[in-house]
Amino acid sequence: MIDEGRIFGRGISFPPRVGPDGRVSWSSAAQNVRECIRVILLTDPGERVMLREFGGGLKRLLFMPNVVSTHRMIEEAITQSLGRWEPRVRVDDVRVEADAEDELAAIATIRYTLVANSVSQQLQLRLQLAPGS
Repeated sequence: MIDEGRIFGRGISFPPRVGPDGRVSWSSAAQNVRECIRVILLTDPGERVMLREFGGGLKRLLFMPNVVSTHRMIEEAITQSLGRWEPRVRVDDVRVEADAEDELAAIATIRYTLVANSVSQQLQLRLQLAPGS
């Protein structure tokens, strides 16, 4: 049996939480990759003292108008930041669309392939924006 935790890594779960045994929860394998993608995208460059360039920079786009041009900027930021900071994945497609249930939100759908085993994955991220104009 292949130990995917060794292939893809292990780390403290994100968001950090305590498990049923009272210890800090850990994630591994594809779940660890998924959580790391969220960390990258939700971290602003300059936020990490020892790695100033790290992050997706999506916070600078929050509260911008919920329009197609903003969606394209978000798609580009996601594609560039994952290409730079997450070598375990190949980004296949990023789509950002207005949330049909909330005019102040957009949904980013990220399709990627795990490089080590060529398994396709998908992650959705909800972003708070401003009303479109």
